[in-house]
Amino acid sequence: MQPRAVQSRVRQRVMVVGSPGAGKSTFARQLAQRTGLLLTHLDDLYWRPGWVRPPPEVWQAQMGEAVSVERWILDGNYAGTLHLRAQRADTAIVLAYPRGLCLRRAITRAVFKRRPDAKDLGKEPLDWAFLRFIWTFPKLGKQQLEQLQAAPHLEVVVLRSDEEAQTFLANC
Repeated sequence: MQPRAVQSRVRQRVMVVGSPGAGKSTFARQLAQRTGLLLTHLDDLYWRPGWVRPPPEVWQAQMGEAVSVERWILDGNYAGTLHLRAQRADTAIVLAYPRGLCLRRAITRAVFKRRPDAKDLGKEPLDWAFLRFIWTFPKLGKQQLEQLQAAPHLEVVVLRSDEEAQTFLANC
């Protein structure tokens, strides 16, 4: 199934997904500035200081609260909550960037700077499991795209480059 054409009509509840290093947080921040929608970085909800995972029941409660808001942008992958977000979203923006670019960006971010969306977490960990996840992400990304496209109420926009992302944002 071919991705739907790049469109620029953003409605009220937007999920932004893609590989680590694709630029989801940067894109979501720019989209929020243009649309006035409330932006929530899922990493801010999920991770505790020192990159500690929350208890599952706490994470589920936080996700329930996040999707209950009337107008939002939720930035982050978290495959275990994809269905919950997709049920409530009206738009899904998939950043389907090349894995080499995502790897380079993730390594650069982890080595040289803190993530602007990661409050009080400290330096982002970088290990072989994380790098392997990025390398193998295209398979998961394809599965997620198929799930999103199967939701008849959901407008799915696939962006494959920074240029496509900037064109999308310019038309919001």
